[in-house]
Amino acid sequence: MAHVIVNTCTKDNLCIDACPNGSIQPAADDAKYAGVPQLYINPNECLDCGACVGVCPTNSIFPVDEVPADKADAVAANAAFFA
Repeated sequence: MAHVIVNTCTKDNLCIDACPNGSIQPAADDAKYAGVPQLYINPNECLDCGACVGVCPTNSIFPVDEVPADKADAVAANAAFFA
């Protein structure tokens, strides 16, 4: 997994629009969207391009090796969403 979204995500969807291959989910038109507190990056599809990082207004997206210690559980949460 190249990038991770942490729990400060507000689901503004700017990262979804910026992602070149659709790694960020769920989309607003997905039935799961209303039931999840944040967006997630598919660890098997992320290209590590970083396009999502700069557009996130809440600074909620980090390279996996730079996730703050107090947000470390986000790595497992992102992976679990796609399990």
